[in-house]
Amino acid sequence: MELLAIGADPVALSGTFSVEPKPTGDSVIEGIRQELGNAHLTKVRIICSSEKNFRVKQTGIGITAIGLVSNSALKIGRCEPRDDIVALGDLHLGHEVIQAERSGQIADTLDVIRLRKNPFVHELIPVGSKGILYEATVMANDSKLAFQPSTPQPTNMKKSAGPATVLLIALRKGSFSQVRNIVGGKPIRGVGTMQLR
Repeated sequence: MELLAIGADPVALSGTFSVEPKPTGDSVIEGIRQELGNAHLTKVRIICSSEKNFRVKQTGIGITAIGLVSNSALKIGRCEPRDDIVALGDLHLGHEVIQAERSGQIADTLDVIRLRKNPFVHELIPVGSKGILYEATVMANDSKLAFQPSTPQPTNMKKSAGPATVLLIALRKGSFSQVRNIVGGKPIRGVGTMQLR
């Protein structure tokens, strides 16, 4: 999601697995392929390494995504004064994520793909463990602007969004309904605006 959000097209995923090749390693690779398929990213190469020399008692994986983007298509530091900042998806973590995903309550990779090509979407950033306020401030700083939270705040701005269950969107003022049409019935709420410093 992070790679797609900045405008890059993924070309490869490198997986470092602290598991045995079979059956766990194969299961992880199948999960990666399934997720790429769900996002229609069928041309992404997968390169993996697993533990073949030692008996594994715990599991762990690391994944590095590699993509290409031109400077003109890069969506970092593209926020403009008066941009509306909206949060797509509800804040979930831990076991909550599975049920929230099934019921369409969280942002996903397809949301990023659908949104990023629209000219009224200036910037996207997946929200993880540091929360909405942190990521909105990063977004503002990258554009040399200031984030002004909504009053009252529509959600807990500091709560963890777990594994990127929320997508923060900087969009041209007045484009909220267009975003709602793109994402369907997923939860979406305004959380603030971008202002000059």
